Amino acid sequence: MNRIYILLVTFLLLTAEGFSQVLYIRDRTSRTPLEAAAIFSETAKKFTTTDSRGRTDISGFRDATDIVVRLLGYNTEIYTWEELSQKQFRIYLETAEISLDEIVVSATRWEQKKRDIPSKITTIQKKDVLLENPQTAADLLGMSGEIFIQKSQMGGGSPMIRGFATNRVLITVDGVRMNNAIFRSGNIQNVIALDPFTVETTEILFGPGAVMYGSDALGGAMNFYSIQPKLKAAGKPSYSLNTAARFSTANMEKTGHMDFQTGLEKWAFVTSISFSDFGDLRAGKRGPEEFLRPDYVTRIEDVDTMVANPDPRVQTPSGYQQVNLMQKIRFVPSEKLDVQYGFHYSLNSDVPRYDRLIERNNQGILRDGEWYYGPQKWMMNVINLTYFSEKKLFNNLKGTVAHQHFEESRHNRGFGSNNLNHRTETVDAISMNLDLDKILNEQKSLLYGAEMILNKVGSVAERENIQTLSLIPLSTRYPDGSTWYSAAAYVNYLNRASEKTTIQTGIRYNYTGLRAEFDQSFPFESAKLDKGALTGSAGLAYKPTNDWQLNANFSTGFRAPNIDDIGKVFDSEPGNVIVPNPDLKPEYAWNVDMGVTRIIESKAKIDISAFYTFLEDAMVRRPFNFNGLDSIDYDEQLSRVLAIQNAASAWVYGVQTAVEVKLSRELVLISRLTWQNGKEELDNGSTSPLRHAVPLFGLTRLIWTKNQLKAELYAWYQGRVSFEDMADSEIAKPQLYAMDANGNPYSPGWFTLNLKTSYQVSDFVLLTAGLENITNALYRPYSSGISAPGTNLVLAVRASF
Repeated sequence: MNRIYILLVTFLLLTAEGFSQVLYIRDRTSRTPLEAAAIFSETAKKFTTTDSRGRTDISGFRDATDIVVRLLGYNTEIYTWEELSQKQFRIYLETAEISLDEIVVSATRWEQKKRDIPSKITTIQKKDVLLENPQTAADLLGMSGEIFIQKSQMGGGSPMIRGFATNRVLITVDGVRMNNAIFRSGNIQNVIALDPFTVETTEILFGPGAVMYGSDALGGAMNFYSIQPKLKAAGKPSYSLNTAARFSTANMEKTGHMDFQTGLEKWAFVTSISFSDFGDLRAGKRGPEEFLRPDYVTRIEDVDTMVANPDPRVQTPSGYQQVNLMQKIRFVPSEKLDVQYGFHYSLNSDVPRYDRLIERNNQGILRDGEWYYGPQKWMMNVINLTYFSEKKLFNNLKGTVAHQHFEESRHNRGFGSNNLNHRTETVDAISMNLDLDKILNEQKSLLYGAEMILNKVGSVAERENIQTLSLIPLSTRYPDGSTWYSAAAYVNYLNRASEKTTIQTGIRYNYTGLRAEFDQSFPFESAKLDKGALTGSAGLAYKPTNDWQLNANFSTGFRAPNIDDIGKVFDSEPGNVIVPNPDLKPEYAWNVDMGVTRIIESKAKIDISAFYTFLEDAMVRRPFNFNGLDSIDYDEQLSRVLAIQNAASAWVYGVQTAVEVKLSRELVLISRLTWQNGKEELDNGSTSPLRHAVPLFGLTRLIWTKNQLKAELYAWYQGRVSFEDMADSEIAKPQLYAMDANGNPYSPGWFTLNLKTSYQVSDFVLLTAGLENITNALYRPYSSGISAPGTNLVLAVRASF
C-alpha cells in the first residue's frame, strides 16, 4: 500500500511539473542570473518576471506567438514557444547597444518609453548598485553623477538638484511621497531612512514635477521602487534567500543584509532586514588642515573638557547604527487585479551633529558640549492596487493608500552647561492616490487622477539638568497638534502626433491648508492658511531619426507653506522671534529646459540638457509687524519680530551633459558633468549666489566586463568656489570651509580616483571589492559639515540561494 502511495505521489508531482515550464535567463557575457527580467505577450495577455536566480514559469505562454523578454540595460528579444523550446528554455541576453528605447515610470507614474518624454530622467539600475556598494540611499543617489549630496554629519545626505534642495525637491517611495509638513529649508537627512539593499530601481526626474507630484517638486523628484514580490517561477512554490555582508575601513562599517522571498500561484512574499554599524569617519591626509579634527569635547569628572585628538583625521564623534526592516505581501487573484501591501521600518541610533560640534566661539573654544539627533524613526504601511480593464473611463487604474509615521529629535547642550535641551517631533501622514490611464486611440492617451494628504504634527520639549536629572518644560519647536492637508486633481494628455513627434501637456490644481494652535507661552492663539495653486506643463519630444531626439519642455512648480514655514515660532535666536504670517502663499517656479540626444552608430550616446528656472514669491525670513509693533516681549526679552514672507525671488540656470561610449564589447566609458549658476535676493534688495546652486561637479567611469569579472575605474570631481562666489549664508559658516590667503572661507576643488571590482564565483555567490579615494585626498564637498572618507577599502560578499 505504501509503495502504491509513493508511486501515486511521484506521478502527480511529475505530471504537475509537466504542465509547467521554467525559463532561465542569464547575462551572455558573465553568465550570471538576471533578476526582474520582464516576460510578456500581447497575444496571450500574460506577464511574469524572473526571480533572483533568473527563473520564471512561462507555462501560460504556450499559445503565444510573441513572447517578449525585456530588461533594462539589455537588448529586448522576442520569441515563439517553439524557438524557446529549441533553446531548451535557456536564453542569454546581450548588453544593449546604446539606444533611446528605455522604459521609465517617473514622468507620468505609468510605464512609458523614454523617447516619448520631454523631461530629463536618469535611471540607477540595481546591477550598478551591486558593484558600487553605497552605504546609504543618499550615496546611492550620488552614484548617478548628476545629484550633488551635502552632508552635515555622517548620518546624513541632503540631495541638491538644479539649484534646489531640502523641501524644494521631492522624495517618493513606491509611489508615496516622503516629504512631510516639517520638511525644512535647512539640510535634511530623511532619505537615509531607505535601505539600498531593497531598492530595485531609482529614477530621478529633473525639473518641476508638480503636475504628477504636487508641492515641493521644484528642482526635481527622486523616485525609489523597492523589491516587488514575484509569483512562483517553476510551476510550484518558489523560495529564494539573498544575503550580503560588507566591511569598509574608512568608518569601520559592518553591514549585514538578508531577504527571503516566497512565490506561490497567487501570493508572493518578501521579508528583508539590514543592519549597519558605522564607526567614526576617517578623512584623508592630503588637503586643507581646516578639514581635520584637532580636538573635541569630552566629560572628565563631570566637567566639559577639550582634549587633543590623537588622530586629527578621525572625526570624533560621527559614528552611528541603523536597522531597516521591510515586509511585502502580494496577491494576484486574476490577470486583471494586482494588490500589494508593503511595510517599511527604519531606526537609527543617536547621530552626532558633526557640523555643530566643530563650531567655535571668538576665543577658539568649541561651542557645544553635546549636539546630536536622537533616533530617527520612519514607518510606512502602504497598499498598492493595480487594475487592468477596458472600461469606458479607464484602461488601467492604480490606487495607493499609505500611512507614515516619522519621529525625529534634537538634543544640544552648550560647552560647560548642565542644561541639555530635548526637542522631539512626530508626524503622522496619511495619503491617498488614484491614477488612471485611458487609451483614446493608437496615438492619444489620457492620464488623470487625484490625491489627498493629511499630516498631523506632534512636538514636545524639555530641559534636563544633567547633574540633578531634573526636568523643566521648554518651548517646543512646532505647535503641538498642528495639521497640514492637501487635495489635488490632475490631467495629463499624451499625443503621438506623428512617428517623429510626441506632445505632452498637463495641468494640476492643488488646494492646501494648515491649522496650528499655540499654547499660552506665546501671544498667539492660532494660525490658519488655505491656499490654492494651479500648475501646468507642456513638452515636445521630436525624433527626426532613430538616432536623434530633441526635447523642449516648459513646466511650473510650487511649494505650499508647511508647518515648518509658519509654525516654528519657538525656534528664535536671542533678540529675534518668528511669528506666523497668515498671508503666506505658495512659491512658484517657472522652468524651461531644452535637450538633445544623439546616438552614434549604436556605440555612443551624447545627451545635453540646458535649463533655466525662476522662483517667484520665494518664502524667506524678513522683518515683520505684530499688532503694529516691530518688537515684542518674548521669554522676558524684547525681541525683534520676524516672519516667513513671500518677499524674494531667485533664478538658476545650467547645463547637464552625459556621454556614453561602448569602446568594445567589454569596455564602456560613461561621463556626467553638471554646471549651474544662480542668484537670490537678499533683505536689502541686493543679490547673492544661490546657496544650493552647487559648483561644477561630475563623475567619469571606465567599466570593463569579461566573463565573471567586472571592473570599474572612476573619478569624482568638484570645482572650486572662491570667496567672491560664495553665498552669503555660506560665508556665515566659516567652520565648514577652508581659508584662502586672505583668511576668507572658500570651497576648494577636488577629485578622487577609485577602483571597484566584482567577481561572480558561481550562480550563487558574488564577491566585490573596492578601493575608494586612492590618493587619500582630504576634501569636503561643497556646503558639507563633515569631511569625506579618506582611502577606503570596501569588501562585500553576496549569496543567493
